[in-house]
Amino acid sequence: MDYTPEAGSITMFSTTWCGYCRRLKSQLAAQGIGYTEINIEEVEGTADLVASLNGGNQTVPTVIFPDGSTATNPSVAEVRARISA
Repeated sequence: MDYTPEAGSITMFSTTWCGYCRRLKSQLAAQGIGYTEINIEEVEGTADLVASLNGGNQTVPTVIFPDGSTATNPSVAEVRARISA
């Protein structure tokens, strides 16, 4: 499945218990940045996808940008800059 988001938004892989994920979601909301959240514990195959992007680790939040690039635990400033580029 292709998780590449539309321009101006991101796809964020997360879990319900991840504090970094909660923080990024609240910061994205405060900045008005749209995102699609995918829980890697609920959507089959996504934990493996995240691990493949992070050297074998299921590290969240992992973000996919509209250009197909990724970042692990990015700041909201990085997200804003990369979706504006």
